[in-house]
Amino acid sequence: MTPPRVFISYSHDSAEHKSWVLDFSSTLRYRGIDAVLDQWDLRPGDDLPHFMETELARCDYVIIVCSETYVAKANAGEGGVGYEKMIVTSSLLKRIDSNKIIPVVRQSSAPVLPTFLQSKIYINFSNDSEVEYSLDELLRALLNAPLYEKPDIGSSPFKPLHGSKPDRTADGLKAAMTAISKAFEGSPYNKLGVGTISQFTDIHRLTLERYLSQAESERLVHSDVIGQYSVTNDGYEYLVNHGVINE
Repeated sequence: MTPPRVFISYSHDSAEHKSWVLDFSSTLRYRGIDAVLDQWDLRPGDDLPHFMETELARCDYVIIVCSETYVAKANAGEGGVGYEKMIVTSSLLKRIDSNKIIPVVRQSSAPVLPTFLQSKIYINFSNDSEVEYSLDELLRALLNAPLYEKPDIGSSPFKPLHGSKPDRTADGLKAAMTAISKAFEGSPYNKLGVGTISQFTDIHRLTLERYLSQAESERLVHSDVIGQYSVTNDGYEYLVNHGVINE
């Protein structure tokens, strides 16, 4: 798979904001994205408008980091951000159904998008404590790896309701339960910790813990006081009904 090329558009609000954008872009590259950033790809003497226009046309996606300053400049049509706005707006007019542009919100108050992006679904990176969840959502969009996959249409319209649950192969809860099943398959213990379970899935550990909490709330698993998990009877039925294990 060719890494998707992604142009990062942002405003130079402050040294702190530039540093955040640099770290954000570096993380994307570490995780399989060909991120393009002016801090790497522009040198003194380069033509800024030409760089913007070329990369916006060349890239598979454009990530627009919407800080308060970016929103204000884009709406006013100021500076480099204003120039990008003209190009992006033109592109949107030609391809109305395009999802090439992904707004990323980095703000200290209620999220606000530039006028020309207000119809877009954004990803909020304002809360640093939830950055892994936001990053997971963004990477899935860039790598075309959705968390939920639309199930195939069944062959019989008269299948009993009880047995017609959708089999969402990329469902996070199912992925977590599958990891537990694999972990217990080769283990002599009847309780396992998150560290052991995480060895049987590619899900980030923080995301895995989130889905294990969901599984516990649905009584599919039970955790003890030290955070070790066991599968309940309902969890066993879930694994059987979803084709993870054979009865």
